[in-house]
Amino acid sequence: MADRPSGDQDPGEYGWLYGQGRGPGRKGRPATNDDPEPTRVLPTSRRPSGDRPASSRSGRAGVPPRPERPAPPPPRRRRRPRVRNVVLGLVALWLVFLVAVPAWAWTQIHKVDADPGGGRPAAQPGTTYLLVGSDSRRGLSKKEQRKLGVGGVGDVGQRTDTIMLLHTGAGPDLLLSIPRDSIVPIPGHSTTKINAAFAWGGPKLLVKTIEQDTGVRIDHYVEIGFGGFVNSVDAVGGVKICPTQNMDDPRANLHIKKGCQQVDGITALGYARSRHTSALGDIARAEHQREVVSAIGSEVKSPLTVLNPLRYFRVADAATSSLTISKGTGPIALAKFAWAMTRVNGKSGLTCSMPISDLAVHWDRPRALRLMKLIKEDRTDDITKRLCQSTGLRQ
Repeated sequence: MADRPSGDQDPGEYGWLYGQGRGPGRKGRPATNDDPEPTRVLPTSRRPSGDRPASSRSGRAGVPPRPERPAPPPPRRRRRPRVRNVVLGLVALWLVFLVAVPAWAWTQIHKVDADPGGGRPAAQPGTTYLLVGSDSRRGLSKKEQRKLGVGGVGDVGQRTDTIMLLHTGAGPDLLLSIPRDSIVPIPGHSTTKINAAFAWGGPKLLVKTIEQDTGVRIDHYVEIGFGGFVNSVDAVGGVKICPTQNMDDPRANLHIKKGCQQVDGITALGYARSRHTSALGDIARAEHQREVVSAIGSEVKSPLTVLNPLRYFRVADAATSSLTISKGTGPIALAKFAWAMTRVNGKSGLTCSMPISDLAVHWDRPRALRLMKLIKEDRTDDITKRLCQSTGLRQ
């Protein structure tokens, strides 16, 4: 190994080996004992900010960068509550339907002049309707007449199976049956069955006869035929009747067992017409008629009638399908009649038969006149059970 050169000697190109001179390839830069061959730093170029390494973006080496949050969506415009609008629209349509159906039904009603003319009782407090159930076949085909058991006699239309007075006023509503076989004097004719007045002179003569014999002024006349009676029962899904005995009456097309039961319109009509299965005859028939009419009223006032659109329409259509009213009877008066008919069979109503003295259907004049006086004075709350009997017979 060569000796280290002395201080006055030029180390030459190998001086760097001894910590002196310039190393190879580093001309002009002195070498010192404190700076051995340093690590060369490679030049770097500036990267775009998007290409910076994760350690630079995070600020700390080895820490994953936070995910960038998406920009918040633009604020939504608050929509109007669609459900509420739909509900309000349906309610509006429903109200229109409730009004439109009776308005349409009103146009289907037949109107007749029932005003008998002069000599009538003066106006009285309260309102009295004359309800007649006629055997009119108007609107019934021959097939329907046979089905109902009323065929073979054509469109009679001048006989009554039902005669009732409905009085409304300050006291309880009163439904009073007048047996069609009642023996009374008929103006311009003889003393005979009251049913003959309708056969001879229609509504006018019947109104005149009742006003003359009772002293009660008839304010409105309402007549319903067989078809409307049956359709009304079927429109409410049938009614409940409670015969007290088995009833087999071919003349009324009726064959039922005793006991409470749900019946359709055809059976209800036969039940209301039958008088040959009871010793009371026409008196029993009047009882059955009030029973069926009251049952229809109870069913009509059910909330289901209004809530079920199909039932609502059927009731309105059935009630007017064979309905005849007096010309002076307006929609409000008819609506009050319908409402009262739903109330007669309960605490707010009375159902009676005209007081009679025998099964030959002669009126019991003393009791009948007292009852008529209370009706004329609109004092139905003073009517006692003695005056309001289901058969009309004294008990």
